[in-house]
Amino acid sequence: MGYVLSVEGMAVGLLRYNLFWDEHPFCTMLYVRADYQGKGYGKDLMDFWEKEMHKLGYKMLMTSTQVDEQAQHFYRKLGYQDAGGLLITVPEYQQPMEMFFTKKLKPISRKIGFNNGL
Repeated sequence: MGYVLSVEGMAVGLLRYNLFWDEHPFCTMLYVRADYQGKGYGKDLMDFWEKEMHKLGYKMLMTSTQVDEQAQHFYRKLGYQDAGGLLITVPEYQQPMEMFFTKKLKPISRKIGFNNGL
């Protein structure tokens, strides 16, 4: 499952997710083309995903990144909290520790409007 971000008809990013424990949306990949990075498109993808998951009734989201990647700082800026790590020590599968993050979705504020009836 996922979303493709298009700018002027060209695909420049994607977000892929699945359900962790068949229950919690888990972002498994966030990608923005190098020439479009640093322009807010990653945040746009995450914001869109969070709103869509909220509409579907989910209360918590998850994602992860390796400890040696800059993405951990990006996720923290978006309100994700550290939830632990996984270190695989089997030699043929060894890699840097994977950090997990969670974010509790807040209820959507009610939308109200006013008319100038005076």
